[in-house]
Parts: sequence; structure tokens; C-alpha cells
Amino acid sequence: MGDSSNSNVLKAEELKLRANEAFKANKFSQAVDLYDQAIDLNSSNAVYWANRAFAHTKLEEYGSAVQDATKAIEIDPRYSKGYYRRGAAYLAMGKFKEALKDFQQVKRICPNDPDATRKLKECEKAVQKIRFEEAISVGDTERRSIADSLDYHIIEVESQYTGARIDGDTITLDFVKQMLDDFKKQRCIHKRYALQIVLQARDLLRSVPSLVDVDVPNGCHFTVCGDVHGQYFDLLNIFELNGLPSEDNPYLFNGDFVDRGSFSLEIILTLFAFKCLYPTGMYLARGNHESKSMNKIYGFEGEVKSKLSDTFVELFAEVFCCLPLAHVINKKVFVCHGGLFSVDGVKLSDIKAIDRFCEPPEEGLMCEILWSDPRPQLGRGPSKRGVGLSFGADVTKRFLDDNNLDLVVRSHEVKDEGYEIMHDGKLITVFSAPNYCDQMGNKGAFIRFSAPDLKPDIVSFSAVPHPDVKPMAYANNFLRMFQ
Repeated sequence: MGDSSNSNVLKAEELKLRANEAFKANKFSQAVDLYDQAIDLNSSNAVYWANRAFAHTKLEEYGSAVQDATKAIEIDPRYSKGYYRRGAAYLAMGKFKEALKDFQQVKRICPNDPDATRKLKECEKAVQKIRFEEAISVGDTERRSIADSLDYHIIEVESQYTGARIDGDTITLDFVKQMLDDFKKQRCIHKRYALQIVLQARDLLRSVPSLVDVDVPNGCHFTVCGDVHGQYFDLLNIFELNGLPSEDNPYLFNGDFVDRGSFSLEIILTLFAFKCLYPTGMYLARGNHESKSMNKIYGFEGEVKSKLSDTFVELFAEVFCCLPLAHVINKKVFVCHGGLFSVDGVKLSDIKAIDRFCEPPEEGLMCEILWSDPRPQLGRGPSKRGVGLSFGADVTKRFLDDNNLDLVVRSHEVKDEGYEIMHDGKLITVFSAPNYCDQMGNKGAFIRFSAPDLKPDIVSFSAVPHPDVKPMAYANNFLRMFQ
């Protein structure tokens, strides 16, 4: 008995070392698998749990990271890394107050650690700022529209401005092409034109229902892209590979346009400009990152303040609330950012009836459509992310049968090849940000559907070079410490 348990401890230690190597090579899923095996052999080692928590954090599985770090703390209440890892996961979820408690605990255990002192100070600043913002914020019902108070016509364009220009009120293809070129050279367009694009896109977006029906005539095609997350140069590569958007070459970008990558403003202005140019050549769906809480943490808010102004931060927040939540292609393919629901029997009419003009709530249909993930097991379970839920093939099949649909397409998760087919071929994840955050080594993908059969033709592609601006360059200072 003693020998076998001793051998398990040694095997577990060897697995931990292999997991650490995988982690260093940015192979975070592989690291999680190896830590799983180490924990199976020796579950009383707090280090394994804390290390697995860190790997989950890198995979944006913050709910699982909190659970693992909590387990490490239960095993050894004096293990500072357990509190540190849990604090980092809470922080990534925007739960600053919970994070603060954990960093205070790290400081108690390691009073002379300068790193712990610095992070605690930053966390205290972040919590104070949030408390202040909560104190001065007004409720949704009292909030006046910022868009209604803005008029691009009264903004003068200086004679020395040499960038792309819009004559009058109509956005043209020539303007968009020049804007794309300006962005490539890391030049921003004039505030007047940025405002015109955003206000005109808002008018188009708020006029559509929460679930949009897309009609693709026989002989025509339709392209669905997943998360692009501020990776502008990879977006240009999609257009190189698959053609610019137009009425004859329509696209749906399925949420998470911004955050993480540091060219989010260029992405959103490009997608909004194409929406204005070709209203039925560019469809846009909301992702979980088209929200104030995410933009505050993951870079978009900081980027917009740096490149435009504080007013634009408010304006984008308002326009993101106009984005529809789901699309149905030819009454057969259901497309949403996250996934399905915690209850059976949800009909397309229920999704169409969601009042989406708000920040995403923490539960209910709107939250789940933005946050949920599929899982290999049947049934439903808690989400790895700590928001939404995980759902199995049986849930997907019932939803499709209830609504006379053939396929679910969703995004929201990094995949090695840019896509993954699950649930007996009835669900496809598509993710279009290759080498996500400059470190995941994944490919990106998009899906082309041709009518009438709508068979998915999936195209994978690799990352292209971009200027030396790091991901998260504009993110919350405090969060960057943990990247």
C-alpha cells in the first residue's frame, strides 16, 4: 500500500513537470489535461490545483479557475498562490471586490513581498474607481441617449487633415477602401467621420429585431466569421481570402469584435462602415465582449479614449446595445455568439421578443445566448466561465427539432483549427482570431454556406504579421499585471 501510494506521488510530480512545460509552451489545454492526471493520482497537493487554476485562467475559464484555487486554499490555507490565482480569476471576471479580499490575504501571508503590495494597491484603486462610478451612475431608465445629443455635421475637418474623407452624408466604397488603407498605416480617421459611421450604423442596427432572418437566394453564398477580437490585420486577411463584403458577398460577424487585440477601434469602424455601405452585405451580432464591463477590463475602453475620446466610449456602449442577438439563415441555420439555454422549449419567437437594448444581464436568455458553451457530455452543467452554462448534444438536438432547424453555429471559444464540429455534426464553433492574443498558436476560420443546400464549407487560415503593438496594450493596468 505504502509503495503504491509513494509511486502515485512520484508519478503525479512527473505529470506536474510535464504540465508546467506545456504551460510554458502556451499549450494550456494540454497543461490542464496533465494537471488533471496529477490531481487524480495525488489530490492533496495544493500546488497542482493552483497551477491548474492558472491554466484555466489562460483559457478564459474563470469559473473553473476560481473552483481550483478555492480547492488549493482548502488544502493549505497558508498557500499564498491559491489566493493569488483566485484573485486573478475574479479580476478577469470583473469581480474586483472579491479579488481585493484575496490580494489582502496574499499580503497578510507575505507582508514583505513587493509584488503582492503593488497588486494590492492597484486593486484597491480599481475598487475605489468602481465604487465612485457606481455612486455617480444613473439607472437605465433615467439615462438619456448620448447618440441623440451628437451631430457630426457641426464638426469641422481641418484643412491639414490628409486621411479618408466622406463627402456629405453617404459613405462610399472609395472612402471605405481609403480608410482601410489609413488604418493599415496606423492612422486614425477624423472624429467627424468616425462619428458619422457610428451614428449611421446605430440607426440601421436598432431598426432590426433581436433575431434577424437572413435570406440567401439559390446559387448565392453567405460567410459567417467568429470572434475577431481587435485583430485588424487578420480581418484584412479574411477579406483577402474571401473578398470584400458586398451585397453579392455578404458576411455575418458573430460577436466579439473588440477587446484583447489592440486594433479594436479599427475593426469596429470597418465593420460599421461596411454595414452602412451594404446593409444586407454585412450582418453583425452581439458578443459577450460588446458590453461595458468587458470593455472596461479588456482594452476597448482604454483604446477608444486614447484614439478618439471619452464621449465615444459612451457612444459605443449605447450602440452595442442595438446589436441583434442571433440570426437564422434560410430558416435552417441558427447563429449566435455563445450558445443555448438553461431550459428546453425556447422558440425563435422567444429570442425575437428579447428586449436587448441594455447591458447584458447575469442570467436569463440574453445572458445565455452570449455566454454559454457546448460540452461533450449530455445534459446541462455549470459553465467553465462562471457565467452562462454548458450544454450537451441532447440539448442542441431538442432546440433544433423544436424550431425545425438543421444546425447551430456559434463562436466564443478558441479552437486549434479555428473551428470544431460537435454534437453529432449539429453544432459548429467558428473562431476567426488566429494566434489569439499573439500566444495561442491557433488558426482562424470562417464558414461559407451556399444556397440551397447550405452545406458548411469551412476555411482555416493562419495569422499574418501586424505592427508591434501588443494585445491588451490599452487594457486595465491592473489586469495587465496578470497576463
